[in-house]
Amino acid sequence: MTETEQLLATARQVVTDEARALDALAEGFDDRFADAVRLILEAKGRVIVSGIGKSGHIGRKIAATLASTGTPAHFVHPAEASHGDLGMLSKGDVVLAISNSGEAPELADLLLFTRRFEIPLIGLSSRPGSTLMTQADVHLQIPALGEACGYGIVPSISTTLTLAMGDALAIAIMKYRDFRPENFRDFHPGGKLGARLSKVRDLMHEGSALPLVQDATPMSDALIEISQKGFGVVGVTSADGALAGIITDGDLRRHMEGLLDHKAADVMTKAPTTIGPDALAEEAVAIMNARKITCLFVVDTRQGPQAQGLLHIHDCLRAGLG
Repeated sequence: MTETEQLLATARQVVTDEARALDALAEGFDDRFADAVRLILEAKGRVIVSGIGKSGHIGRKIAATLASTGTPAHFVHPAEASHGDLGMLSKGDVVLAISNSGEAPELADLLLFTRRFEIPLIGLSSRPGSTLMTQADVHLQIPALGEACGYGIVPSISTTLTLAMGDALAIAIMKYRDFRPENFRDFHPGGKLGARLSKVRDLMHEGSALPLVQDATPMSDALIEISQKGFGVVGVTSADGALAGIITDGDLRRHMEGLLDHKAADVMTKAPTTIGPDALAEEAVAIMNARKITCLFVVDTRQGPQAQGLLHIHDCLRAGLG
């Protein structure tokens, strides 16, 4: 076997071992997982996640995932907890303590604090008879299947299982609370993810920036409105204020002859494509691309047929969509 073949064989073995371990974890879920979820749902405070070493690294990620999906959570380093950070815990919180062996001495003061002040404790370990698990109110056990290195010394299978358990907790709680993409955006306003979860109302132009004329408006005035607002379009409203149509550069070309003798209603395209303010901006981009148009008027049919805003493709591009 060549060196490359050996390296690839090792990589496949590691991933295969971890995949089998994940299957074992999935098959082993029982009422204790539901108990842990309920304990977190009932907490009036935050989820305090703690662990040392590799368990600590995984714990930070679990805390971040919980926080980003609507469950207030943060990570407390157990060593720092012993030097003052125990003050960050309070009645109403719930602690998720992580230790593969369940015997990490650094967790001792934290465990004692939870018992003293009756703070609910969830233990996550591979050893049911360990100190952590015997002290915990709810036990989350991961299968003890060794490590992918074959020597039991490189945290790999155990950390993968711990991370998966944390993801399972966060997503189960998220689904129970009906936490939706629009809620998710509140915790992810920046970057590509924030852009993808932006709503139309976050990017649309409204108020005095909105290009609108009434259907009886002379085209000479409609052209001025198009020019002043700078979107290359104007919405046309009926007598009751409802959006009746839209005038684009294509409409202007089609009515070039005697254009200034017309009213807005004569030139407009009736029943234009619109979108609601609570729709995802990504959906608006898809509509504009499919229809080969550059903007959409925003209409909330629940509040009437009046135009509330205008979304231009350039607004979406600037936000990172496209």
